Amino acid sequence: MKKSRQWMLTAILTLCGLGANANDGVFYVNGNHLVPVQETDITLAKEVLTISLCDDGYASVDVKYELNNPGTAKTVVMGFEACAPYNDDTAFNPQGIHPYISDFTVHMNGEELAYKNAVVKSEYGVDCDFQPLNLKEWKAYGEVKMRDGEDLPHNALLYSEQRDSLIPFAYAYYFVARFQTGRNTVHHTYRYRMSYGVGRTFEIPYWLKPAMRWANRQIDDFTLRIKATDTAKHFFLADSLFRAAPFCVTEGCGKMRKAKDWDVECMEFTLRNGTVEWHSRNFKPRADITIQSAERINYDHFILGTFYDRSEAYMPGGYMMEIEKVADRERILRNLPYAHRGYVFKDKKLRKYFSQFWWYMPDANYQPSTADFTPREWKLIKEHQ
Repeated sequence: MKKSRQWMLTAILTLCGLGANANDGVFYVNGNHLVPVQETDITLAKEVLTISLCDDGYASVDVKYELNNPGTAKTVVMGFEACAPYNDDTAFNPQGIHPYISDFTVHMNGEELAYKNAVVKSEYGVDCDFQPLNLKEWKAYGEVKMRDGEDLPHNALLYSEQRDSLIPFAYAYYFVARFQTGRNTVHHTYRYRMSYGVGRTFEIPYWLKPAMRWANRQIDDFTLRIKATDTAKHFFLADSLFRAAPFCVTEGCGKMRKAKDWDVECMEFTLRNGTVEWHSRNFKPRADITIQSAERINYDHFILGTFYDRSEAYMPGGYMMEIEKVADRERILRNLPYAHRGYVFKDKKLRKYFSQFWWYMPDANYQPSTADFTPREWKLIKEHQ
């Protein structure tokens, strides 16, 4: 039993993208693709995926699909799989409603669809079959006593005493979709909580591979948009999926460059009230993605002034690791919120200091204001008067 538990722990960590150390972060939930629960000849003709990075610790998702039904009108059950939290003490919800997903809506051909929830098995590398688990047999973390006196490893697993085995589980959302002949549109929205890890203010995992479950095994026309509306965000994406075409900033203020996260090639972005976009045809997503805050990209010179996230969620203390080595640190800390908004400093020392950081994007039109300062930014200012 102990060997099977260790294998399951490794699978969960891989699935959640948290790395090898179980205490390095908290995984809340993944974004995901809508998929057909049964085999179908319907193809995915177009998808526009917009992920907005918010300051409240959540990401907002808006997905517009165009699906083509080559045959007569038919009914298809569609589903959405959301992995259970890991390293988090939120209570298990037997109703199948994920604790960190909200505002979940699906509109098809202009009409809102009702959906149901269930708890399902979520085995790494295997397509979810969306069959509800028998919760009289499978019990959640904290509800059972192991025969050897040990606790269950974590709350992302269910245990069956009858089978003496553990399984990872997910919260499922599923609904009946009535497809007309030809083109059909689906508009899907939800919000989900950002995860975090050591050296990461936020991590936003999003599963793209399930798109391969549609009949054409690809997205004929795919657009990814990442937005930072009324905020500034500094983040990166591993670029293995995105080498076929360039990213471009389509709105607001932003820039990008090639970088490395340890030895992994990635694209680094800084956005202020802006949007970055990537587009491809005949896109076959062979991997999933994680949008990650970029504190660790420049870890070798982790000095005061490295970008920190504005949100009120978890913030690692690492950006202040070398605070004592920086002259005028109190002034610099007080002025960080203005630097994030692009203020062009009149003070030569401040201007020179912030200009060394890649994320700093001066805006000659910005008039200094505290109207949109977050509570944490006010705290930063008051603590360093």
